[in-house]
Amino acid sequence: MVELKREFYDFLVEWKKTKRQQCLLVNGARQIGKTYIIEKFGRENYESFIEINFALTPDHTAIFDGALDARSIRERLTAFLGDVKIVPGRTLLFLDEIQDCPNARTAFKPLAIDGTFDIIASGSLLGIKYKKTKSNKVPRSVPVGFERQVVMHSLSFGEYLEARGFGGEAQTVIRNCFRDRTPVPEAINERFHRLLREYAVVGGMPSVVSAFVERGHYGEVQTLQESLVEDYIADIHKYADKTDIPKVENCFRAIPRILAKENRKFKYAEVEDRGTARKYLASVEWLKDAKIATMAECVNVALPGLAGYVKEEWFKLYMSDVGLLSSMYGSLVKRELLSGDLKGSVKGGIFENLVAGMLERNGFAVRYYRNDEREVEFIVETDDGVVPIEVKAASGRSKSFDTLVGEDAVPYGIKLTGGNVGVSGKRLALPHYMALYIRSDRRPLRGNIFNLTPLR
Repeated sequence: MVELKREFYDFLVEWKKTKRQQCLLVNGARQIGKTYIIEKFGRENYESFIEINFALTPDHTAIFDGALDARSIRERLTAFLGDVKIVPGRTLLFLDEIQDCPNARTAFKPLAIDGTFDIIASGSLLGIKYKKTKSNKVPRSVPVGFERQVVMHSLSFGEYLEARGFGGEAQTVIRNCFRDRTPVPEAINERFHRLLREYAVVGGMPSVVSAFVERGHYGEVQTLQESLVEDYIADIHKYADKTDIPKVENCFRAIPRILAKENRKFKYAEVEDRGTARKYLASVEWLKDAKIATMAECVNVALPGLAGYVKEEWFKLYMSDVGLLSSMYGSLVKRELLSGDLKGSVKGGIFENLVAGMLERNGFAVRYYRNDEREVEFIVETDDGVVPIEVKAASGRSKSFDTLVGEDAVPYGIKLTGGNVGVSGKRLALPHYMALYIRSDRRPLRGNIFNLTPLR
């Protein structure tokens, strides 16, 4: 199996250097590679690595029953696991599927203060499990100040390029063109547009990417993705409250249907005839909390402090992995997407989902702009001000985008297209794939006239 390089590994290395008395809680959808990358990090960076998977060994939850002082936990740990090697200060304790043992999360504080272990916990459906449900699987207390929560995603487009052999060095030309705002040589531009369409088809689920890189078979990609979609539906049936199961599943299956429309605002009437927020909003929240879907909030004012202008009744819902969305449209859509022949609003929905995922993975809050007169696909908050981002699946101008960019409060706008780099006044046109470089790590490319770093 192909080994995939993940940016999250570098994040873990940095966390180890700077964590102080802080445990790490890693959230994310199922089957995106959380367990694999944490295991790899633990074995390569610690003298001792101890792993407990509460889903595979539910009896180990007893380690965190009773007193939760560090000494008592160590005693029960050795009683259950036997002759484990504990090297103070150089041991990583990995608590996987922690949603099945809420007391383990409560124990973060005493363990962090004690300092014998570094602690990383991981789980899926944490946003679901840690809400007060009938099972009441919630921690006794949340370790405020001793816990850092992060979300891991499926492979980003950058990680996909790395897996396909187009890592940092291979991107030198397009990075320079992004920095200097100059057109990309046409052959290279066409190649990266093709790679982005390929990513839109394959997506970022590790098992799918690994199989495709190794064998290059699109039929196998579709089969694996269909299986993953069914796994997500199985999770809905397993973890949602019994009365909510059909509503959550209906919302999930409605996502590709709604994204295929010209107006991609999530409408409950598209889930069920005469559907209402009262009936379905909790189901939408379930999908968001499970990290199966990404909610794009709507704002109606293009001024700093976008969070204060959110219209809660309006939102869009995207799949967390664009490849899974493409798989739900079927193989014919995929073939036309790959060839560049796909037309219509389905193409627009896929490209919107694609860019939403890229922005989210790069640290931006996913939002769009809409008022009574105009709508722009995305809007982000940067150190320079509020920046609208238009996504054009086909050529052409947008009056809504041009009008918004013309406002004095907007420093510039970005138009993502199937073309090349260009600048016209306050409008910066970029190829779709260059959304990869609109990042949030506060290390903008040197010489870039636009500061594309978002405010935290």
